[in-house]
Amino acid sequence: MRSICVYCGSNAGADPRFAEAAALVGRRLAEEGLGLVYGGGNVGLMGIVADAVLEAGGEVTGVIPEQLVNLEMAHRGATRLEVVANMHQRKQRMFDLADGFVALPGGFGTLEEMFEMLTWRQLGIGDRPCAFLDVAGFYQPLAAMMDRMVGERFVHPEQRQDLWLGDDVDAMLAWMRAYRPLPSAKWLEGKKRTALR
Repeated sequence: MRSICVYCGSNAGADPRFAEAAALVGRRLAEEGLGLVYGGGNVGLMGIVADAVLEAGGEVTGVIPEQLVNLEMAHRGATRLEVVANMHQRKQRMFDLADGFVALPGGFGTLEEMFEMLTWRQLGIGDRPCAFLDVAGFYQPLAAMMDRMVGERFVHPEQRQDLWLGDDVDAMLAWMRAYRPLPSAKWLEGKKRTALR
């Protein structure tokens, strides 16, 4: 494992523990010799985690679409800053560069990016670890929703188990380094049903 992609808010959030956790993740990535791949901004939790990696001597690769360079205030101090044409290219490039994915607290974009990685893994497109850092219980309602997806037979129990959710950064990184994907088909009935004519 050489690099971790971190998805997180372009705002810092209301609880100061979110910023503290972002800074801790950045420091620990650098101390573990893991590069940061992220959305390329210098604001909110995005900027905090990137600055923490850089301050600890680590490497930061930012990937940002042209239309967000000014909106998200591109981080000009990143080790590498890649400007791409659109969000689709951004997500693909971040996937190509990273060996695992972490979601810190964030909004719609954070969830959308992480759930795309989970979906790709469910479909066999990717096989990399996905982890939610549950700072101050932020992801507990989401965990309950995922449990309901399992209970309502939209998600395999194995796929629900095949991600990490917790609040310990060191435990998260250890899990990611040891990760082996669980084999599981997407279809709960064992085969894809044909469409009715």
